[in-house]
Amino acid sequence: MRKLTYYVAATLDGYIAAPDGSYDFLPFEGEVREAILAEYPETMPAHVRGPFGLTDTPNRHFDTVIMGRGTYEPALKAGITSPYPHLEQYVVSRTLTAGDPDVRIVADDPVALARGLKERDGMGIWLAGGGKLAAALRYEIDELVIKHNPVVIGAGIPLFDGPFAPTGFLPTARRAFDSGVTVVTYARK
Repeated sequence: MRKLTYYVAATLDGYIAAPDGSYDFLPFEGEVREAILAEYPETMPAHVRGPFGLTDTPNRHFDTVIMGRGTYEPALKAGITSPYPHLEQYVVSRTLTAGDPDVRIVADDPVALARGLKERDGMGIWLAGGGKLAAALRYEIDELVIKHNPVVIGAGIPLFDGPFAPTGFLPTARRAFDSGVTVVTYARK
């Protein structure tokens, strides 16, 4: 069975974006960028794959991405309707309508979507965000890969934006960088 991995950058106080959805305060440079490009090249959207030298780089972990409307919207605003054409793309949204044929809009039950995808053959499934979708899929997430950034923002979009529901995970790997960023992998307890 395939794994659903919530792979995301977060602040020390548990936010994945500012209140307006922006995340440009989370640096993507130096040794962290090089490590992520090497380990998770498929998480780079199409418009940066060429400049980062990833044009022909194969996917290492994921062949499918699930994202919420808020995660997908910045691409749409930039005129990019298919940000990850090298992945099977799903956007969970009750307000978006069909657009790009390479992006499937799912208006209902993200749990059924995740369960169905997990039963199919293939590589892993990347949950790219956002916080509300992560909360809805909390019990389907098999693995967390959190890029902890050494910054506190005080408010924003939380890693999980939903009701109180303790869910255990155990750390399985940790990589620290000189910049203070740590990438920690957690498995469902």
